[in-house]
Amino acid sequence: MSECLFCKIAAGQIPAKLVHEDEHTLAFRDINPQAPQHILLIPKKHLENMLGLDDATAAHMLAAMRKIAEAENFGRGFRVVANTGELGGQTVYHLHWHLLSGRHLGWPPG
Repeated sequence: MSECLFCKIAAGQIPAKLVHEDEHTLAFRDINPQAPQHILLIPKKHLENMLGLDDATAAHMLAAMRKIAEAENFGRGFRVVANTGELGGQTVYHLHWHLLSGRHLGWPPG
């Protein structure tokens, strides 16, 4: 996907503050963080959204998520969000999970 922002980040064409990289995934700090710790986790191969996610990639991404949470000291809690499709609020059409931590994320907001 030559025009995909996250494919360009995965290919090293656009710089990002990396926190994790392995053969299948890449994680980097969000440039517009919604929490003190806001990391985006993507598969290196282009998948448009959750509807294209296969079991092997899902398992690998969950394992990477656990490693990131441990390395970033998310022990007090964190939230995982995957926006899917227009009505789901997706704005970048490359599967990505937001990992948010560092403040109270429950209800009511605070």
